[in-house]
Amino acid sequence: MDGLTAQPYWGETEEEYNQFPWVAKLEEQSYIIRSELESKLRAASSSSSSSSSLMEEQQQLSLFRGDSAWQSQVMGAGWSAIRLQRMGVWNVEFCERHFPQTYQIVRSLNIPLAVRGVCFARQEGMSGVAPHSDGRNFILTAHLGLKIPTGCWIKVGVDDVTRNFVSQREWEEGKILLLDTSFEHSTGNPTKEDRHVLIIDFWHPELSEAEKAALSFIYDLRNQFESGKIPFRTPESIKKQQKQSLGLFASIWDSFTQ
Repeated sequence: MDGLTAQPYWGETEEEYNQFPWVAKLEEQSYIIRSELESKLRAASSSSSSSSSLMEEQQQLSLFRGDSAWQSQVMGAGWSAIRLQRMGVWNVEFCERHFPQTYQIVRSLNIPLAVRGVCFARQEGMSGVAPHSDGRNFILTAHLGLKIPTGCWIKVGVDDVTRNFVSQREWEEGKILLLDTSFEHSTGNPTKEDRHVLIIDFWHPELSEAEKAALSFIYDLRNQFESGKIPFRTPESIKKQQKQSLGLFASIWDSFTQ
């Protein structure tokens, strides 16, 4: 969208930081979110039990790890996610069963959630996400550091002339990084441990209420179409071609159906 302030990182000045009052409140409760995630990960990775309840737990935690083929290609094999909200739609039953505290905290802070998602994102050790852009300057992204091995990094913003990344940051446990991922960005985890962050997509602060409503409508329509809730209607031009190919039979059929 035209006219929006564009910069790789947000909240690095007091004036900018004050635009996001929910950031400090989320950081204050980050220990609750981390504890909840760690508890689930321990249960899912435990090899000491083969009970059906554990198997069910593992299946439930895998529910949102699968992304589209395009998303998996962009993010790479080392990246995966447990999705709490996708395209603006909460997985309420899953959240209430497995991550009720995280769910309640995020919903209680009046975060201007955008239509993309909320997820726990894992970056496996010795892996990274290649440079890419999501192309959506009307959405900003918050990364809350939960489990961050020393040396994990993210780079956002590329110099148009040299094609070198302008700035690199490292996540901190219990702290939030605010990013504009329409800028080209990449990540790296050079350690042998997994890195975990909570990712929250939210509206650019300069969007008007009307613009946010319009974007929400467009994404909701797309979601309903992709989920089959809105039936596909054959364009009239194609219908005409089909009738012409059927010839006399189509004319007879029309005489009975019109």
